[in-house]
Amino acid sequence: MTEQEVSVRLTENDERLHACAKRLEAVERRQDALDKLVTAVEVLAVRQESVEGNVREIRNAVQSITEKPGKRWEALADRVLYLLLGAVFSLLAQGAA
Repeated sequence: MTEQEVSVRLTENDERLHACAKRLEAVERRQDALDKLVTAVEVLAVRQESVEGNVREIRNAVQSITEKPGKRWEALADRVLYLLLGAVFSLLAQGAA
């Protein structure tokens, strides 16, 4: 190999090395961005679990609140029924006496 051929090959190798270094830097930047994305997704997953727990608690609280008036009306209806039955029995007892 002549000195000129060696010089040409060295120049070609330097150019390839420079191109590979640029590509490697680009890959490193993309990997850093991907790492940030993974971290953000992990944080969102934790927050979502927390929100789901809160929604479950709120749903249970709303359900118990909405059930109260129904229970009150049922209790009131029971009392009215007992009052009417008591009045009927009272009238029957007075009529039989």
